[in-house]
Amino acid sequence: MELPLVVGVDGSDSSLQAVDWAVDEAARHGLSLRLLHAALWERYEGRLPSFGTDRPTEKVLAEHIAASCAERAQLRNPQVKVSSVVLPDDAVSALLHAAHESSALVMGSRGRGEVAGLLLGSVSLAVAARAVCPVFVVRGGERNRQGAFGKVMVGVGDAAESSAAVRFACREAEARGCALHAVRAWRRPAHEHVDHPLVADGAAGAREERASSLLTDALRDALREHPEVDVHRRAVEGPAHKVLLDSSAEADLVVVGALRRHGHFGLQLGRVAHALLHHAACPVAVVPQRA
Repeated sequence: MELPLVVGVDGSDSSLQAVDWAVDEAARHGLSLRLLHAALWERYEGRLPSFGTDRPTEKVLAEHIAASCAERAQLRNPQVKVSSVVLPDDAVSALLHAAHESSALVMGSRGRGEVAGLLLGSVSLAVAARAVCPVFVVRGGERNRQGAFGKVMVGVGDAAESSAAVRFACREAEARGCALHAVRAWRRPAHEHVDHPLVADGAAGAREERASSLLTDALRDALREHPEVDVHRRAVEGPAHKVLLDSSAEADLVVVGALRRHGHFGLQLGRVAHALLHHAACPVAVVPQRA
């Protein structure tokens, strides 16, 4: 039995966008959708603004948020099986726990109570950096969220960090019926000083060729499993995070791996994933890779 796609909802505009996106994602993969709202209403009871003469409790508001999001999801696609749950817990803990029984988690980029000006909500960042399953953060422009570009991108780094991300990106491209653009960045060493331009060009060409070779190796197994996927390979000079951010403007989804080291309990996000979660122009998928 396939595990459900779980969406964290809090009633914010960002989480409503996440619900819409998740409904479409669930339909593509034939998954059920589970909406999760977590709130510590026992702690915050009595701190809500009043609505006319009646003042709902935090628990009532939580149930209303979950029910409204479920109705929204069902209206968007009645064929997707939708359920909802309200938990008296903090959002990060609830979502990290749910990750163990989810095909993936989906979240908006900003929460209801986030400080104005934040690029990424604290809950989304914490969950993406620690979850045991893939995490989608729905961000970017409407055309990107709607899949207008027909392009899934994957950042390909070292095999130890990106093999799971490559397989995940292949599955996404296949389910969407779109092209997969695999990108590997390469850079000239900062200490390199070559006086003759032909020698410099030769050294750069060798590094680009090696990057292309590593890219082909990283894709081989995944493409064997998904032979129908149309793959475009690019080895690009520059910092990996900048290369992927620049390309995200014309992508429907960018996928990146995140190494999870056993025994480490803090945020486990590399620089590339961190930059994409904060600045990408399209939805981002962070795929955990066990060390």
